[in-house]
Amino acid sequence: MNLSGIKRFAGLMLAAALIGAPLASPVLAQSASGAPAASSAAATSAAAAAAPAAAAPAVAQTTATPPVKLYGTDVVNSGDTAWMLTSAVLVLMMTIPGLALFYAGMVRKKNILATLAQSFGATCVITVLWVVIGYSIAFTGSGKYIGDFHYILLAPMGLNGTSALAPTIPESVYMFFQMTFAIITPALIAGALADRMKYSAFLIFMGAWLLLVYCPIAHWVWGGGWLGTMGALDFAGGSVVHLNAGTAGLVAALMLGKRKGLGTENFAPHNLAYSVIGASLLWVGWFGFNAGSAVESHDGQAGMAAVATQVATAAASLAWMFMEWIIAKKPSVLGMVSGAVAGLVAITPASGYVDTVGALWIGVAAGVVCYLTAVHMKKAIGYDDALDCWGVHGIGGALGAILTGVFASNAINSSAKGWLHDHNFAQMKLQLIDVGAVFVYCAIVSFIILAALKYTIGIRVSEEVEEEGLDINLHGEVVHG
Repeated sequence: MNLSGIKRFAGLMLAAALIGAPLASPVLAQSASGAPAASSAAATSAAAAAAPAAAAPAVAQTTATPPVKLYGTDVVNSGDTAWMLTSAVLVLMMTIPGLALFYAGMVRKKNILATLAQSFGATCVITVLWVVIGYSIAFTGSGKYIGDFHYILLAPMGLNGTSALAPTIPESVYMFFQMTFAIITPALIAGALADRMKYSAFLIFMGAWLLLVYCPIAHWVWGGGWLGTMGALDFAGGSVVHLNAGTAGLVAALMLGKRKGLGTENFAPHNLAYSVIGASLLWVGWFGFNAGSAVESHDGQAGMAAVATQVATAAASLAWMFMEWIIAKKPSVLGMVSGAVAGLVAITPASGYVDTVGALWIGVAAGVVCYLTAVHMKKAIGYDDALDCWGVHGIGGALGAILTGVFASNAINSSAKGWLHDHNFAQMKLQLIDVGAVFVYCAIVSFIILAALKYTIGIRVSEEVEEEGLDINLHGEVVHG
């Protein structure tokens, strides 16, 4: 076979590649740096005009390739969109199956399915209500206390439209991400009322509480309302999510009363393995919760929030474990995972504002304080917060919100100035107003909703149902094995 023609053709192509590469690199560099499309096109034309004849094949191939899509700061960004879709799914995983398993493992065998059904049912109810009206009143409009009603059933939401609150991702993605926050917040309340609430009353309470408590407070802090405008810092939900849910849980526990047999019967968790798996899923999903609250991936904000989350969680788990080791003489597995959840809760409002040292101290404080409140304060006062919704989420959320004012650093986030690093003690006042306003509003409205249910359909199952178990009586099923 005569190979001379092939060799000459290969040599010509090699020369074209060597000559064309320097000419193509400025174009690629401009595309990668987010330069305007017009500038990129001009560079491509100039390169084509200056190239010698030998480079013609390479230039022809370059012009045949589809142009790279370029993004500015106010145009949908593919990287941000991909990260926020991932974050939304991670946060959804926190509720089902994460929270569902975490709570189900801590109840008795006869109530496992009922506990799982609470997380699953809440997810469904809140999803529908969020689309119908929840998103509209929480994240649209410019009112100080509540949004508007223009986004009922998401009617104005276009395929490529964006929200001013998240300009680099489609508004549908932002709506979905915030939906997952709206799902887990009411679902957390189930920890306080485990073993004794009617399922019908629970589902109605979830829907009413979402619209009357969660949506207004989310608007206050994140949707352009008065707390956010005032300067209160809550990166991912210390007051909006955890203090809010914990307060409602405390009110629900007090209104329901103590579980039948508490103090005389064995209330030991049926399957702590479920709780460990659930807590582990919560830990992993929380990176979507905190790092996702940066609402972007193109700078270091999400990364720093992720690091702070990991550090605080580990520190809180160790702090709880050592406190229990000292006082109760043994480090329980339930204590380790409860401490981890307390750390996740406390770092949530601070995650985008603090450095790793601040995260470490917040984690240690959460482990110690939440152990004392969830284990010892509850016993001393005598309320029946079954799975420590108030002791971990309420106290941990308030603690984290206050410590955000202490450890926030302008060097980490230009929109924050804290007391310790930036000598801005005024931020502490704003954080205390945030905590006080959320606690008072949530407590009052939660009480009104539960009182309305109590005196209409009732909120607590009968003693016979409670004694036999919620699974068989409310759902007609039992766990075997």
